[in-house]
Amino acid sequence: MKVYLDNNATSPVVPEVRDAMLPYLQDTFGNASSMHSFGREAKKALEESRETIARVLGASHKECICFTGSGSEADNMALRGVARAYKNKGKHIVTSVLEHHAILNTCKDLEEDGFAVTYVMPDGTGLISAEAVTKAMRSDTILVSIMHANNEVGTINPIAEIAKVVKARGILFHTDAVQSFCKVPFTVDSLGTDLLSISAHKIHGPKGVGALYIREGVLLKPLIFGGHQEDGRRAGTENIAGIAGLAAAAQLASSNLEKSTAKMKTLRDKLEKGLLEKIPHTKLNGHPTLRLPNTLNLSFPFIEAESLILDLDLKGVAVSSGSACSSGSDNPSHVLLSMGIPHELCRASLRFSLGTENTEKDIDYVLDILPAIVERIRSMSPLVPA
Repeated sequence: MKVYLDNNATSPVVPEVRDAMLPYLQDTFGNASSMHSFGREAKKALEESRETIARVLGASHKECICFTGSGSEADNMALRGVARAYKNKGKHIVTSVLEHHAILNTCKDLEEDGFAVTYVMPDGTGLISAEAVTKAMRSDTILVSIMHANNEVGTINPIAEIAKVVKARGILFHTDAVQSFCKVPFTVDSLGTDLLSISAHKIHGPKGVGALYIREGVLLKPLIFGGHQEDGRRAGTENIAGIAGLAAAAQLASSNLEKSTAKMKTLRDKLEKGLLEKIPHTKLNGHPTLRLPNTLNLSFPFIEAESLILDLDLKGVAVSSGSACSSGSDNPSHVLLSMGIPHELCRASLRFSLGTENTEKDIDYVLDILPAIVERIRSMSPLVPA
């Protein structure tokens, strides 16, 4: 049996999205910048996709949806674009230690360019408070970037509350919504954000396409230079098939949001309850309620997560120990460490992230095999208490 529970890393493209993409991989192959009929057909698809994403986000026609090659590029575009456009007003940025490496590594690079960055700490559940952000802001702060939902533990931050204190100081606010987009309900106005990053492949769309929402009046310096595409914000011939796939995935997910959210939460809660009951010493990481409906992060003390991942893989079950972008690193999760979780528990943690395609049968299978795997590995460990 094959069970895929790593949807926060990437999710399978569903048939509806594939079908929306196919025309732009076959007959409608034109360049959206070309003036002839082939180009006009591509341009029409591009703008219709832009309208779809704007509608799902609740953005007005005056605001910009800029298509990118990934969520990471959207994050880079937001931070670097604002930093370069507003550096004469200040060179201080606020973010959190829990951010995706697309944010953290961009901030590190900006520090090398003379910007100062303050990294806000979370509480023990992975929550970033508005109070902590308020304390971190300075008179020269030009941008605050706090993720909407954490990709490893699923904790959902109070973005609207944070945005309120940030905007009261006249500072721009960005949120990385790659993991929350079309998994929990929100609009750009309900969050109060100036910039917001999304990605297609987290919501059963294709890899290699994302977007950055930019509120009217926000200035950005481009990262990529060349042609005039995306109103001069991002040069390069647009990936029409991928963009159409992002739009189709967003439309499908937003239309079924309430139903799919309820389903994933029910399955996740069943998995959580079963594993906590069946496997001694298991610990939940992240907020118990303010969490993405599809995400469960658990520590299994006295075991290395890598052993569990490999054993589960042999049984046909795909899970992870954290962000796919950090795979290959020997270091424990920076997210879990920042939450105050002991080093040994960080290394014993698994992330289960569900998708809309998962079933109760999948969960039953994991509940059937994982307790025995844990028991077998622990039986060989001298660290397990008698």
